[in-house]
Amino acid sequence: MLSLRTVAGLAAVVGFAVAANLMLKLGAAVPASQRVVLGLLGWQSIAGLMLFGCGGLLYAVLLRVVPLNIAQSFTAAQFIGVVMAAGLLLSEPISPARWFGIACIAIGILVIGLSAQSS
Repeated sequence: MLSLRTVAGLAAVVGFAVAANLMLKLGAAVPASQRVVLGLLGWQSIAGLMLFGCGGLLYAVLLRVVPLNIAQSFTAAQFIGVVMAAGLLLSEPISPARWFGIACIAIGILVIGLSAQSS
């Protein structure tokens, strides 16, 4: 069974990934005149890359105590989080097919989570 601290850590990894993706998307929309790094990246993109780095470091620490197959299954929640955040914050449409995909991912994570508790 995963401790509350471990679950919180995995949730933080997912949160970093969601925030990082949003920042990269915002950075992609920046006009060329505002791309501060070699004319390629805006500060939002740099922030997104840093958030991915923070999430990666935390994930590496969590892998000391969580089996990879369990950890990776839980972090699949980032796909749900990114789609939902893009819908809510960027007004990107979420079609019925995407909602179905989100449900499938959520069910898969639930199955993995329940199996992690019994092992």
